[in-house]
Amino acid sequence: MRTAYRVETVRAAEAELMARLPAGALMQRAAAGLAAACFSLLGRGRVYGARVVLLVGSGDNGGDALYAGARLARRGAGVTAVLLGSRTHEGGLAALHAAGGRVVGPHDDPYDALAAADLVLDGITGIGGRGGLRPDAVPVARAARGSDAVVVAVDLPSGVDADTGEVAGEALRADATVTFGTYKPGLLVDPAREYAGALRLVDIGLGATLPSVPDLEALQHEDVARLLPVPGAESDKYRRGVVGVVAGSARYPGAAVLAVEGALRGGAGAVRYVGPAGDAVIAAHPETLVHAGPPDRAGRVQAWVVGPGLGDGPGVPEVLTSDVPVLVDADGLRDLPAEAVKARTAPTLLTPHAGEAAALLGTSREEVESARLTAVRELAGRYGATVLLKGSTTLICGPGGAGPVRVNPTGTSWLATAGSGDVLSGLTGSLLAAGLPALEAASAGAYLHGLAARRAAGGGAPITASDVAAALPDAWRDTTTP
Repeated sequence: MRTAYRVETVRAAEAELMARLPAGALMQRAAAGLAAACFSLLGRGRVYGARVVLLVGSGDNGGDALYAGARLARRGAGVTAVLLGSRTHEGGLAALHAAGGRVVGPHDDPYDALAAADLVLDGITGIGGRGGLRPDAVPVARAARGSDAVVVAVDLPSGVDADTGEVAGEALRADATVTFGTYKPGLLVDPAREYAGALRLVDIGLGATLPSVPDLEALQHEDVARLLPVPGAESDKYRRGVVGVVAGSARYPGAAVLAVEGALRGGAGAVRYVGPAGDAVIAAHPETLVHAGPPDRAGRVQAWVVGPGLGDGPGVPEVLTSDVPVLVDADGLRDLPAEAVKARTAPTLLTPHAGEAAALLGTSREEVESARLTAVRELAGRYGATVLLKGSTTLICGPGGAGPVRVNPTGTSWLATAGSGDVLSGLTGSLLAAGLPALEAASAGAYLHGLAARRAAGGGAPITASDVAAALPDAWRDTTTP
């Protein structure tokens, strides 16, 4: 599992570790890892004679860049430091001078060096930076990005918020980011994630000084494999769990079909469908148990999914009064009363996209997309429910907004297609019915859904929601096969 920690936590852990180490040892560890990453990016045999430009700010990231630049210079690279801060790390600057590097001051022209660079190290601002790049750094950052050089961010791309992933001004987009000690939330959450490029974590010894509970988590294959239900010798369809799906309408029968298909492939033993699209559901999936409704007359279930393609149809109030876990999606989220959700004794999982989240919060879609971590925590707190916020970065937060937020690492931009959310709802509802807690069902569902989309898209091609559903068994096997 990948874990990420907020700036305040990282700084406290660094301070505790530095108190036990010789002066400067932690920065030297970071610089050594950074230089090794640069050696790799430049390619074996290409370091000698390579042209490297360091963009050096006032903070420790500037010092990391200078010490790494000195290591590159000692290997034969031509290294130029562009000083952009009000002060410069003295030890790092002395090391670069001693290694034969050159320095461009704040009043000198850095653009010829940038135009010829093979690699640029972005050490302008550190993890404490807020509000985008300063105006004087913007033209230099643009020149770096406009060159043919590989841009490597030191710990974090300059101009992005390490804690929230927000990009409040201009930022320098990196091809790769070398981060130290632990991941920072902004490296894993859009929009900042888009600026980070490929991530590389350098171990500087922080592990023992970081808290056991992180601020952000990203599951990996082995984590999801431990969550997925496996039927035993005595299992039957009822013991494996039955998921009820209240979805579809005369206008949107396909939503019911897709939600049911997702549910059928999600690990529960049976799927009960309730709604007006029964004929379409049976035609596509004859194994489904169909009932005209209302939900409380359809038979026993271990979890409900309500909302996909429902339009103005009934079902949401009835399902919310049930005593089993409920997933609410799409039309079910419209005018959803927070009081009714909070009053439930069984778990509730809300799965909005940014537009639906904005409506629930009374804000704009743009505000939700620019501050996704804030939005998912606020929704979870306001409704007392687990929230899966869909989007370019899917986030999952437990009820009340407390505890680590989960960020889903799988997916593809081709997943932005009609009906894919219906498949996710059915899949996740099935995991709820199989007995997974809401946070785990949402995390595993999002992971499998994204992995299936990657499989369906192959090397990069348009896909449909049905393609995603069809790829779910292979995604499941990918996750659980050693």
